[in-house]
This record gives sequence, structure tokens and C-alpha cells, in this order.
Amino acid sequence: MVEDDKQTSQFIAKGLRQEGFAVDLAPDGEDGLHLALTEPYDAAVIDIMLPRLDGLALIDEMRRNRVHTPVIVLSTQANVFKQS
Repeated sequence: MVEDDKQTSQFIAKGLRQEGFAVDLAPDGEDGLHLALTEPYDAAVIDIMLPRLDGLALIDEMRRNRVHTPVIVLSTQANVFKQS
């Protein structure tokens, strides 16, 4: 999980762990990218608004590096993905 808000990340991680999932936490996009490139994950939970590297850029870098881990996107923004 890549989330800079400590309270949010702890809340979500606690719920995932209670369901039996192992959870690694990264507080910013750079740390999240490092984990994504060096560890095999079944899924990633990524916030859009992150310090050092935003969530969408993080996902782009993962895909450029052929990391095809499924991603769940977190956002408080109403229009993260605009229709063209």
C-alpha cells in the first residue's frame, strides 16, 4: 500500500491484515515504486495524491518497467480519471 496519510494507511492495512493479507506500507511514491520494482505483489493499493511521485506517475513507471500488478486506486478527488 502506498499512502502518505498515516491514519488512513494504518486503518486500511489493519483491515487487510485481519482478512489474512500481508501488507507492506510505503509513505510516498518513490518508496512505493522501489517496493513495486523489487518485490512481487498480488495487488497494490495506491493513493493518487502522494509526495515525491504521484500515484498516476507511480503506476505509469510500474507499467514501463513491466510490473503488471493489479492496482486499486485511492483518491479523495472527484475527477481523477477524466473522459476524453
